[in-house]
Amino acid sequence: MTEQTLTERVKTHRFFTGERALDNQPILLNHRRVFILPTQRGLGFAVLVGVLLLIAFVYNNNLAYLLTFLVASVFFITTLHSFKALSGLVVQPGQAKPVFAGTPARFDIYLDNPSNHPRPHLHITLENTESLTIPPQTKASISLSSATYRRGWHQAGKVTVSSTYPLGLFRTWSPIRFNLKVLVYPKPAVHGSPFPESAAGEVQQGFSKKGADDFYGMHEYQAGDPVRHIHWKAYAKGLGLYSKQYGGGSSAQIWLDYEQTSGHDKEERLSQLCRWVLEADQAGLSYGFVLPGLKLAPESGVAHSQKCLEALALF
Repeated sequence: MTEQTLTERVKTHRFFTGERALDNQPILLNHRRVFILPTQRGLGFAVLVGVLLLIAFVYNNNLAYLLTFLVASVFFITTLHSFKALSGLVVQPGQAKPVFAGTPARFDIYLDNPSNHPRPHLHITLENTESLTIPPQTKASISLSSATYRRGWHQAGKVTVSSTYPLGLFRTWSPIRFNLKVLVYPKPAVHGSPFPESAAGEVQQGFSKKGADDFYGMHEYQAGDPVRHIHWKAYAKGLGLYSKQYGGGSSAQIWLDYEQTSGHDKEERLSQLCRWVLEADQAGLSYGFVLPGLKLAPESGVAHSQKCLEALALF
Protein backbone atom coordinates (compact mmCIF):
# COMPACT_ATOMS: atom_id res chain seq x y z
CA MET A 1 0.00 0.00 0.00
CA THR A 2 1.47 3.35 -1.06
CA GLU A 3 1.73 6.33 1.24
CA GLN A 4 -0.76 8.28 -0.92
CA THR A 5 -3.37 5.49 -0.68
CA LEU A 6 -2.92 5.28 3.08
CA THR A 7 -3.38 9.06 3.40
CA GLU A 8 -6.59 8.93 1.35
CA ARG A 9 -7.98 6.16 3.54
CA VAL A 10 -7.21 8.14 6.70
CA LYS A 11 -9.01 11.19 5.28
CA THR A 12 -12.03 9.08 4.33
CA HIS A 13 -12.13 7.54 7.81
CA ARG A 14 -12.06 10.99 9.44
CA PHE A 15 -14.82 12.14 7.07
CA PHE A 16 -17.28 9.58 8.43
CA THR A 17 -16.16 8.77 11.98
CA GLY A 18 -14.17 11.81 13.07
CA GLU A 19 -10.62 12.23 14.28
CA ARG A 20 -9.82 10.89 17.72
CA ALA A 21 -8.82 13.48 20.30
CA LEU A 22 -6.23 11.99 22.63
CA ASP A 23 -6.37 12.67 26.38
CA ASN A 24 -9.45 14.86 25.96
CA GLN A 25 -7.36 17.90 25.08
CA PRO A 26 -9.11 21.00 23.62
CA ILE A 27 -9.68 20.70 19.88
CA LEU A 28 -9.34 23.70 17.54
CA LEU A 29 -11.65 23.40 14.53
CA ASN A 30 -9.63 24.31 11.44
CA HIS A 31 -9.53 23.35 7.75
CA ARG A 32 -8.30 19.84 8.63
CA ARG A 33 -11.28 19.12 10.87
CA VAL A 34 -14.18 20.95 9.21
CA PHE A 35 -16.05 19.32 6.31
CA ILE A 36 -18.61 20.98 4.04
CA LEU A 37 -21.19 19.67 1.57
CA PRO A 38 -24.30 21.18 -0.08
CA THR A 39 -27.64 20.51 1.57
CA GLN A 40 -30.75 19.55 -0.39
CA ARG A 41 -31.59 23.24 -0.59
CA GLY A 42 -28.06 23.95 -1.79
CA LEU A 43 -28.32 21.35 -4.56
CA GLY A 44 -31.62 22.91 -5.65
CA PHE A 45 -29.91 26.30 -5.66
CA ALA A 46 -27.12 24.91 -7.86
CA VAL A 47 -29.72 23.51 -10.29
CA LEU A 48 -31.32 26.96 -10.41
CA VAL A 49 -27.97 28.52 -11.35
CA GLY A 50 -27.57 25.95 -14.14
CA VAL A 51 -31.07 26.65 -15.48
CA LEU A 52 -30.46 30.41 -15.45
CA LEU A 53 -27.17 29.92 -17.27
CA LEU A 54 -28.89 27.78 -19.91
CA ILE A 55 -31.60 30.40 -20.43
CA ALA A 56 -29.02 33.17 -20.74
CA PHE A 57 -27.04 31.12 -23.27
CA VAL A 58 -30.09 30.20 -25.39
CA TYR A 59 -31.50 33.72 -25.53
CA ASN A 60 -28.13 35.47 -25.40
CA ASN A 61 -29.60 37.93 -22.92
CA ASN A 62 -27.19 40.12 -20.97
CA LEU A 63 -29.63 40.65 -18.10
CA ALA A 64 -30.07 36.89 -17.80
CA TYR A 65 -26.27 36.51 -17.66
CA LEU A 66 -26.12 39.21 -14.96
CA LEU A 67 -28.78 37.46 -12.87
CA THR A 68 -27.03 34.11 -13.30
CA PHE A 69 -23.66 35.42 -12.15
CA LEU A 70 -25.27 37.28 -9.26
CA VAL A 71 -27.02 34.14 -8.02
CA ALA A 72 -23.86 32.06 -8.56
CA SER A 73 -21.79 34.55 -6.57
CA VAL A 74 -24.21 34.21 -3.63
CA PHE A 75 -23.79 30.44 -3.82
CA PHE A 76 -19.99 30.54 -3.73
CA ILE A 77 -19.71 33.31 -1.14
CA THR A 78 -22.01 31.30 1.13
CA THR A 79 -19.41 28.53 1.07
CA LEU A 80 -16.90 30.80 2.79
CA HIS A 81 -19.36 32.01 5.43
CA SER A 82 -20.50 28.44 6.13
CA PHE A 83 -16.91 27.38 6.77
CA LYS A 84 -16.32 30.37 9.04
CA ALA A 85 -19.34 29.36 11.14
CA LEU A 86 -17.21 26.57 12.66
CA SER A 87 -13.63 27.51 11.92
CA GLY A 88 -11.78 28.76 14.99
CA LEU A 89 -14.08 27.21 17.59
CA VAL A 90 -12.40 25.35 20.46
CA VAL A 91 -14.19 22.23 21.72
CA GLN A 92 -13.38 20.45 24.98
CA PRO A 93 -15.18 17.72 26.94
CA GLY A 94 -16.05 18.00 30.62
CA GLN A 95 -16.50 15.44 33.37
CA ALA A 96 -19.34 12.91 33.44
CA LYS A 97 -20.93 11.60 36.64
CA PRO A 98 -21.57 7.87 37.16
CA VAL A 99 -25.11 6.65 36.54
CA PHE A 100 -27.11 3.47 37.02
CA ALA A 101 -27.78 1.14 34.10
CA GLY A 102 -30.86 2.26 32.20
CA THR A 103 -30.35 5.92 33.16
CA PRO A 104 -29.02 8.21 30.40
CA ALA A 105 -25.46 9.38 30.94
CA ARG A 106 -24.88 13.12 30.69
CA PHE A 107 -21.74 14.41 29.00
CA ASP A 108 -20.77 18.09 29.23
CA ILE A 109 -19.19 19.71 26.17
CA TYR A 110 -17.54 23.13 26.39
CA LEU A 111 -17.21 25.45 23.38
CA ASP A 112 -15.04 28.56 23.24
CA ASN A 113 -15.55 31.27 20.62
CA PRO A 114 -12.37 33.40 20.73
CA SER A 115 -13.26 35.34 17.56
CA ASN A 116 -14.99 38.72 17.25
CA HIS A 117 -18.06 37.41 15.41
CA PRO A 118 -20.94 35.35 16.83
CA ARG A 119 -21.54 31.67 16.06
CA PRO A 120 -25.32 31.35 15.51
CA HIS A 121 -27.34 28.15 15.12
CA LEU A 122 -24.67 25.65 16.15
CA HIS A 123 -25.82 22.03 16.51
CA ILE A 124 -24.03 19.62 18.87
CA THR A 125 -24.96 15.97 18.36
CA LEU A 126 -24.28 12.80 20.32
CA GLU A 127 -27.44 10.68 20.37
CA ASN A 128 -29.59 13.77 20.68
CA THR A 129 -28.99 17.18 19.10
CA GLU A 130 -28.78 20.42 21.06
CA SER A 131 -28.63 23.89 19.51
CA LEU A 132 -27.05 27.08 20.78
CA THR A 133 -25.62 30.44 19.72
CA ILE A 134 -22.28 31.61 21.08
CA PRO A 135 -21.62 35.39 21.23
CA PRO A 136 -18.14 36.77 20.42
CA GLN A 137 -15.38 36.19 22.96
CA THR A 138 -17.61 33.86 24.96
CA LYS A 139 -17.50 30.32 26.33
CA ALA A 140 -20.56 28.10 26.49
CA SER A 141 -21.38 24.62 27.72
CA ILE A 142 -23.97 22.09 26.66
CA SER A 143 -25.04 18.72 28.09
CA LEU A 144 -25.61 15.73 25.83
CA SER A 145 -27.25 12.47 26.83
CA SER A 146 -26.37 8.90 25.87
CA ALA A 147 -28.48 5.85 26.72
CA THR A 148 -26.89 3.17 28.93
CA TYR A 149 -27.94 -0.47 28.95
CA ARG A 150 -25.35 -2.38 30.96
CA ARG A 151 -22.94 -1.81 33.81
CA GLY A 152 -19.25 -1.02 33.28
CA TRP A 153 -17.55 1.71 31.30
CA HIS A 154 -19.74 3.49 28.75
CA GLN A 155 -18.03 5.33 25.91
CA ALA A 156 -19.62 8.54 24.67
CA GLY A 157 -18.73 7.91 21.03
CA LYS A 158 -18.65 10.51 18.29
CA VAL A 159 -19.57 14.13 19.04
CA THR A 160 -20.50 16.18 15.98
CA VAL A 161 -20.46 19.98 15.81
CA SER A 162 -22.39 21.24 12.78
CA SER A 163 -24.06 24.30 11.27
CA THR A 164 -26.09 25.29 8.19
CA TYR A 165 -25.51 29.01 8.70
CA PRO A 166 -26.13 31.42 6.96
CA LEU A 167 -28.62 30.39 4.24
CA GLY A 168 -28.91 26.64 4.73
CA LEU A 169 -27.23 25.96 1.37
CA PHE A 170 -24.28 24.11 2.92
CA ARG A 171 -23.81 21.94 5.97
CA THR A 172 -20.48 22.24 7.73
CA TRP A 173 -19.61 19.70 10.39
CA SER A 174 -16.72 18.41 12.44
CA PRO A 175 -16.91 14.89 13.93
CA ILE A 176 -14.73 14.41 17.01
CA ARG A 177 -14.13 11.23 19.02
CA PHE A 178 -13.12 12.26 22.53
CA ASN A 179 -11.89 9.65 24.97
CA LEU A 180 -15.00 10.40 27.00
CA LYS A 181 -16.50 7.68 29.17
CA VAL A 182 -18.62 7.25 32.28
CA LEU A 183 -18.90 4.46 34.84
CA VAL A 184 -22.31 2.75 34.86
CA TYR A 185 -23.43 1.07 38.09
CA PRO A 186 -25.75 -1.96 38.07
CA LYS A 187 -29.46 -1.19 38.02
CA PRO A 188 -30.77 -1.44 41.60
CA ALA A 189 -33.25 -4.22 42.24
CA VAL A 190 -36.82 -2.91 42.14
CA HIS A 191 -37.94 -4.78 45.26
CA GLY A 192 -35.02 -5.28 47.61
CA SER A 193 -34.86 -8.17 50.06
CA PRO A 194 -34.33 -7.41 53.78
CA PHE A 195 -30.78 -6.69 54.87
CA PRO A 196 -28.80 -9.84 55.71
CA GLU A 197 -28.35 -10.43 59.44
CA SER A 198 -24.58 -11.00 59.12
CA ALA A 199 -21.92 -11.59 56.57
CA ALA A 200 -21.46 -15.31 56.57
CA GLY A 201 -24.77 -16.14 58.20
CA GLU A 202 -23.22 -16.36 61.65
CA VAL A 203 -22.53 -14.09 64.59
CA GLN A 204 -19.18 -13.63 66.26
CA GLN A 205 -18.38 -15.51 69.44
CA GLY A 206 -19.87 -13.95 72.54
CA PHE A 207 -23.32 -13.44 71.03
CA SER A 208 -26.02 -14.27 73.53
CA LYS A 209 -29.53 -13.27 72.48
CA LYS A 210 -31.50 -10.55 70.78
CA GLY A 211 -32.38 -7.55 72.84
CA ALA A 212 -28.92 -6.78 74.30
CA ASP A 213 -26.81 -3.70 73.60
CA ASP A 214 -24.72 -4.50 70.47
CA PHE A 215 -26.30 -3.81 67.08
CA TYR A 216 -25.57 -6.47 64.50
CA GLY A 217 -28.21 -6.28 61.77
CA MET A 218 -31.71 -5.48 60.55
CA HIS A 219 -34.74 -7.40 59.36
CA GLU A 220 -38.23 -6.54 58.21
CA TYR A 221 -40.52 -5.57 61.05
CA GLN A 222 -42.56 -8.43 62.44
CA ALA A 223 -45.47 -8.29 64.85
CA GLY A 224 -44.13 -8.48 68.40
CA ASP A 225 -40.82 -6.69 67.72
CA PRO A 226 -40.13 -3.99 70.34
CA VAL A 227 -41.19 -0.55 69.16
CA ARG A 228 -37.89 0.93 70.40
CA HIS A 229 -36.04 -1.32 67.95
CA ILE A 230 -37.82 0.09 64.87
CA HIS A 231 -35.44 1.92 62.54
CA TRP A 232 -37.48 5.12 62.29
CA LYS A 233 -34.83 6.93 60.25
CA ALA A 234 -35.07 4.39 57.43
CA TYR A 235 -38.87 4.45 57.63
CA ALA A 236 -38.93 8.25 57.33
CA LYS A 237 -36.87 7.99 54.14
CA GLY A 238 -39.38 5.60 52.59
CA LEU A 239 -37.13 2.54 52.76
CA GLY A 240 -39.70 0.39 54.53
CA LEU A 241 -40.27 -0.69 58.13
CA TYR A 242 -37.27 -2.48 59.66
CA SER A 243 -36.34 -3.60 63.14
CA LYS A 244 -32.84 -3.36 64.54
CA GLN A 245 -31.31 -6.53 65.92
CA TYR A 246 -28.95 -6.60 68.87
CA GLY A 247 -26.67 -9.13 70.47
CA GLY A 248 -24.67 -9.26 73.69
CA GLY A 249 -20.93 -9.62 74.14
CA SER A 250 -18.98 -9.10 70.91
CA SER A 251 -20.99 -7.57 68.11
CA ALA A 252 -21.31 -8.68 64.52
CA GLN A 253 -21.43 -6.31 61.55
CA ILE A 254 -23.83 -6.18 58.63
CA TRP A 255 -22.10 -7.76 55.67
CA LEU A 256 -23.23 -7.56 52.06
CA ASP A 257 -21.82 -10.74 50.56
CA TYR A 258 -22.16 -11.75 46.92
CA GLU A 259 -22.10 -15.45 47.78
CA GLN A 260 -24.94 -15.02 50.27
CA THR A 261 -27.09 -12.91 47.93
CA SER A 262 -30.07 -14.54 46.26
CA GLY A 263 -30.67 -14.23 42.52
CA HIS A 264 -31.15 -16.29 39.38
CA ASP A 265 -27.95 -15.07 37.79
CA LYS A 266 -24.95 -12.83 38.33
CA GLU A 267 -26.69 -9.63 37.26
CA GLU A 268 -29.63 -10.16 39.63
CA ARG A 269 -27.21 -10.66 42.52
CA LEU A 270 -25.34 -7.48 41.64
CA SER A 271 -28.61 -5.56 41.36
CA GLN A 272 -29.65 -6.76 44.80
CA LEU A 273 -26.27 -5.78 46.27
CA CYS A 274 -26.60 -2.38 44.63
CA ARG A 275 -30.00 -1.90 46.26
CA TRP A 276 -28.60 -2.88 49.67
CA VAL A 277 -25.66 -0.47 49.33
CA LEU A 278 -27.99 2.43 48.51
CA GLU A 279 -30.41 1.65 51.34
CA ALA A 280 -27.64 1.11 53.88
CA ASP A 281 -26.04 4.42 52.89
CA GLN A 282 -29.34 6.30 53.15
CA ALA A 283 -30.04 4.74 56.55
CA GLY A 284 -26.55 5.63 57.81
CA LEU A 285 -25.59 2.01 58.55
CA SER A 286 -22.08 0.61 58.82
CA TYR A 287 -21.65 -2.38 56.53
CA GLY A 288 -18.98 -4.60 55.07
CA PHE A 289 -18.85 -5.58 51.43
CA VAL A 290 -17.67 -8.84 49.88
CA LEU A 291 -17.20 -9.84 46.24
CA PRO A 292 -15.10 -12.72 44.91
CA GLY A 293 -11.54 -11.42 45.25
CA LEU A 294 -12.56 -8.28 47.14
CA LYS A 295 -13.44 -7.59 50.77
CA LEU A 296 -14.07 -4.11 52.19
CA ALA A 297 -14.14 -3.63 55.95
CA PRO A 298 -17.36 -2.32 57.50
CA GLU A 299 -17.68 1.44 57.14
CA SER A 300 -20.31 4.04 56.41
CA GLY A 301 -20.48 7.22 54.36
CA VAL A 302 -20.46 8.35 50.75
CA ALA A 303 -16.85 7.34 50.04
CA HIS A 304 -17.50 3.76 51.19
CA SER A 305 -20.70 3.45 49.15
CA GLN A 306 -18.91 4.76 46.04
CA LYS A 307 -16.18 2.15 46.45
CA CYS A 308 -18.84 -0.56 46.68
CA LEU A 309 -20.75 0.71 43.65
CA GLU A 310 -17.57 0.98 41.57
CA ALA A 311 -16.67 -2.58 42.51
CA LEU A 312 -20.13 -3.74 41.40
CA ALA A 313 -19.84 -1.88 38.10
CA LEU A 314 -16.45 -3.37 37.25
CA PHE A 315 -17.03 -6.91 38.62
